[in-house]
Amino acid sequence: MRKQTVSAPFYTASRPGQSATAIVDAGAPLRNLLLSSLPERDLVGVRPHLESVYLTPREPLFAADMPIRHVYFPETAVISVVKSLSNGATVEIGSAGCEGMVGLTHFLAGGASPVVAFAQIPGIVNRMRADAFTILASAPGALHEVLLRYSQAFLLQVAQTAACNARHLVQERCARWLLMTHDRVDGDTFPLTHEFLALMLGVRRAGVSVAMHDLQEERIVQHSRGEVQVVDRAKLESASCECYRAVRAQFERLLPRPMAANAGMNP
Repeated sequence: MRKQTVSAPFYTASRPGQSATAIVDAGAPLRNLLLSSLPERDLVGVRPHLESVYLTPREPLFAADMPIRHVYFPETAVISVVKSLSNGATVEIGSAGCEGMVGLTHFLAGGASPVVAFAQIPGIVNRMRADAFTILASAPGALHEVLLRYSQAFLLQVAQTAACNARHLVQERCARWLLMTHDRVDGDTFPLTHEFLALMLGVRRAGVSVAMHDLQEERIVQHSRGEVQVVDRAKLESASCECYRAVRAQFERLLPRPMAANAGMNP
């Protein structure tokens, strides 16, 4: 994905949306809950516009205030949506895995996005040209309806994340972030560094290192060589603040199928 370089240390210097390689048959079963929830008559109209691509770690999808060329429906990848401030600080305001999509700007208003999106966890996404998506999503039907529900769920996630970042302890926020990522991946291990998690939470790396050390001492997670393993899911939920449960409850209420803990939210 070669594009304008994003001025943040954890993004690759590439151009969003242009270097991914198509790798999956267009007729393959869909893991993404938004797409797989569509009745077949609606899905038939959507499938020809989908291109399955593999995203590498930190690969940018679009930059702030730049035109969005594609929207993305994650299959196995997890996407971070990040806001950068004028002083160079960054913080994750939301994320999406196979329960959702990235590029809501083209459903809600169109035009450029005020935020940045990039691959948090590498993997497969189904992408669609933004102009085609706008036409399909604006027409009355199942896609429009499911996107309305997802928009509400995602905005609630953003609001809960803002409240969490303002009020909760770093260890609680680390646990929340780990749980949300664990929900979206297969297995118990995924790539993660203290530096990256600190950037996502908008805190100092030292604070994350202390929090992760405590979680490891309590045998909740195991962290080494750029990877984290969730050892005790139940204890991790207990270590989290209320925000993980609040966001999950909203997604379960609003979306076609519930988020499945540690099942990659498979249909």
